[in-house]
Amino acid sequence: MSIKRTAEHNRQTAETKVEVKINIDGCGKSKIDTGVPFLDHMLTLFSKHSLCDLDITANGDIEVDYHHTVEDVGIVLGTCIKEALSNKKGIYRYGWALLPMDETLTRVAVDFGGRPYLSFKAPEKIESIREFSFGLVEEFLRGFSNNAGANIHVEVISGRDAHHMAESIFKGLAKSCDIAFKIDPRVEGVPSTKETL
Repeated sequence: MSIKRTAEHNRQTAETKVEVKINIDGCGKSKIDTGVPFLDHMLTLFSKHSLCDLDITANGDIEVDYHHTVEDVGIVLGTCIKEALSNKKGIYRYGWALLPMDETLTRVAVDFGGRPYLSFKAPEKIESIREFSFGLVEEFLRGFSNNAGANIHVEVISGRDAHHMAESIFKGLAKSCDIAFKIDPRVEGVPSTKETL
């Protein structure tokens, strides 16, 4: 690949400080330290299965709640992906995965067409994973979607274990992104009849 699809972005608020570096055309190497162990685990999985190299550090008000840190990491990661994709020439743009994780089955589909939207469907009243509320997965995805300019549909088709459901979502997102980020040599210019994304 002649053009390096990399980006880095910092975001600092009164609640968090987040730094993200990404190489879309990597090999799945990661260095993750957000102060939220379960989020670190999910982002490591995302890197491994999307083959994006990730370097993420975050310092947030986790003594209050994990919410601000999780959401802001999603925001900054989405921002970096949008920057790394640049004009999106030649990308597949769409990606999808049907991801099994033991008793869990999750469907994820993405479109990096510049129009953010999140559809998130999961069973009601899912237990927390230690101190990590399952609802934070949706908050992460919303921040990611809005800032990457991505249309993301997630549906947990079946599942009982909260950890498995969260992991299947992140792995499904990773595999979907891996497809969407690929360059199709047959495509000339931007993959849209509008000729812009």
